[in-house]
Amino acid sequence: MKTEIIDSVEKKSLKEKLPYFEIGDVVDVKCKIQEGDKTRVQVFGGTVIAHSGRGINETFTVRRVVGNEGVERIFPIHSPNVIDVAPIRSGKTRRAKLYYLRDRTGKGVKLSQKHSEHTTAK
Repeated sequence: MKTEIIDSVEKKSLKEKLPYFEIGDVVDVKCKIQEGDKTRVQVFGGTVIAHSGRGINETFTVRRVVGNEGVERIFPIHSPNVIDVAPIRSGKTRRAKLYYLRDRTGKGVKLSQKHSEHTTAK
């Protein structure tokens, strides 16, 4: 009973069309940034290393390396600040969480490519 009421309230905030991406994909996340009274779109590109939650609490984690420093951001899928998630290339994985990539450096971070129809790179 309680979850039905919560789900009906949350249903208004859910996005109708969700982008399709998988764990291990290299994605570009376009997110809205508010700076004072101006807004702009910032692109955060990296590898999807985790996906968790359901409903309004559904999130995914994107990791990239900037200047020999690993940067991870957790994005809520249904957030109005996340405009688009564009998969660039698909990576071959055998796990649901790719936390082991945190310990790797150089070419060891790169996953082997899996040919998929949902990516933009052919």
